[in-house]
Amino acid sequence: MASNTPTPHLPFTRRRFLLDSARGIGLIAFSRLAPAFLANPALAAAVRPERDRSILVLVQLAGGNDGLNTVVPYADDNYYRLRPTLGIPRDTVLPLGDTLGLHPGCAALHGLFHEGRLCIVQNVGYPNPNRSHFRSSEIWETASASNEFLATGWIGRYLDNTCAGSPAGSHDPVAVHVNALNGSPETFMGAQTHPTFGMTPYGVGRGGSDQTRRLLEEDIGSPADDDGDALGFLRHTLMDTLVTERKVHDMLGSYRQQAEYPHTPFGASLRNIAALIAAGLPTRVYFVTLGGFDTHVNQAGTQARLLATLSEGLGAFQADLSAHRLDDQVLTMTFSEFGRRPSENESRGTDHGTAAPLFVMGSGIRGGILGTAPSLDLPKNQDIAYSTDFRQVYATALENWLGCPSGPVLGGQFRTMPLVA
Repeated sequence: MASNTPTPHLPFTRRRFLLDSARGIGLIAFSRLAPAFLANPALAAAVRPERDRSILVLVQLAGGNDGLNTVVPYADDNYYRLRPTLGIPRDTVLPLGDTLGLHPGCAALHGLFHEGRLCIVQNVGYPNPNRSHFRSSEIWETASASNEFLATGWIGRYLDNTCAGSPAGSHDPVAVHVNALNGSPETFMGAQTHPTFGMTPYGVGRGGSDQTRRLLEEDIGSPADDDGDALGFLRHTLMDTLVTERKVHDMLGSYRQQAEYPHTPFGASLRNIAALIAAGLPTRVYFVTLGGFDTHVNQAGTQARLLATLSEGLGAFQADLSAHRLDDQVLTMTFSEFGRRPSENESRGTDHGTAAPLFVMGSGIRGGILGTAPSLDLPKNQDIAYSTDFRQVYATALENWLGCPSGPVLGGQFRTMPLVA
């Protein structure tokens, strides 16, 4: 939930910020709200978006989620042959049909599936898969081929290729990340500079290191006549960021949620995304991370907890959006850097694999199951062969949801899927 701590009075113009600084009201008064880094300034002009503005929420399942114990092939004897201790018992699976079911921790997602608001895309991966967390995450975030290294992310290139990210005259953040690992996600990196914004699950970010705060207070808290030099730019950047943080803080604090979110950082992150959407922040893309899926040892309990966290959070988020009549504007999509191997290991866990299913959620989608289930007629320690390229899902989100040609963003044409209603 958003913090209830009172917010100090913050300036709403550059002029007021510099005047206050000249009178000795420097950064120290606002350091509780100052960002950890000033690399992503987001300016303060608020322009309410159109009511039909489409919004994409990306949910990263960091560590490599085990797809076979998420979408369970409970009618396939090979599944239980490969997983004698980790296989989900047939009588506990939440059925999606005669052959597939969800992990028992995914009750909320199971309900959304039967309401037609959840699509499961089976067996998603890419050619020549890489089993390194770092490299495979990079491939998914940049939408590159496995033998290609790109300096920009797929959302960053979307922002580079379209002006639809922010209304004319607005400098509000076009993309927002919450609790992304290692700061701003690589997904957002563009060839051009775009205003993005980052915050913690429980609100806006905090100040950087003590040394950084002291230097900023010394330099920015003193009068200056020349705003054209580097210090002037830093003053403007800091002021702009502080104003945006004040705006976001107020949006989070005034939000009246219409669903009960789980008391987890992931639940709080989704609650705050819903608050910013409801407040009319003209942001097109949000990014949130749920980590811990690298389950080499004793997977059963860890993954059950994580999948319950995911399902309960997404269920509350969708219910909240629906209650605010915003659900038709938002498409939510999960991704993970890879799945796990079909056979369990000697530590009752699973090792790095290749393909896995992903979830697409929203009121504007075609619910059901897309793609083909992986063949499990495999020897021990052999990987699944993917059947759906993840860039097909990206192309669908770009073309059919965000209204952007996918070719310039993905560096080629990928067949779209019947995901969007």
